[in-house]
Amino acid sequence: GLVVDGRTLSLIFQGGLEQKFLALAQHCRSVLCCRCTPLHKSLLVTLARGHLGAMTLAIGDGANDVSMIQAADIGVGISGQEGMQAVMASDFAISRFKHLKKLLLVHGHWCYARLARMVIYFFYKNVSYVNLLFWYQFLCGFSGSSMIDYWHMVFFNLFFTSVPPLLFGLLDKDVSAETLVALPELYKNGQ
Repeated sequence: GLVVDGRTLSLIFQGGLEQKFLALAQHCRSVLCCRCTPLHKSLLVTLARGHLGAMTLAIGDGANDVSMIQAADIGVGISGQEGMQAVMASDFAISRFKHLKKLLLVHGHWCYARLARMVIYFFYKNVSYVNLLFWYQFLCGFSGSSMIDYWHMVFFNLFFTSVPPLLFGLLDKDVSAETLVALPELYKNGQ
């Protein structure tokens, strides 16, 4: 592990030692930064995003974490004694730090699986609809006449294709929450 304080981070950023710091940090299993200013926090996230090409997750509980949360790809705010500034600036809000495990492993897995299925569903829906219109043009001699009335098209997209996404969003859970928490390696299988 590597522990870095705010003074050391100031020297790293002022002296242009970011690349060397990243090279050292990549050899560590964990890097802990303490006594940092809000600027240091956001610079660290920006450094990791820009030079490592990594997806970043920032977690904070107060106003001093807002710049870090906004610089990250995904921000998680913890509502607590320091106020609601971090929660208001974040993508996700949790009440306690212990809920982060369930947010990442359970809801993250379910969201990833649902989005993957919905992308396939929308491709299927659009291909079938466009395919129908394409073959109709052969039948009518490419006259440009409309096969479907405007209101039918609106209702097709509104009613017939909105029910499956709602059902997927509400009911689709490929693996139970208990299994996902017990086996964290299942999170990588979707990727």
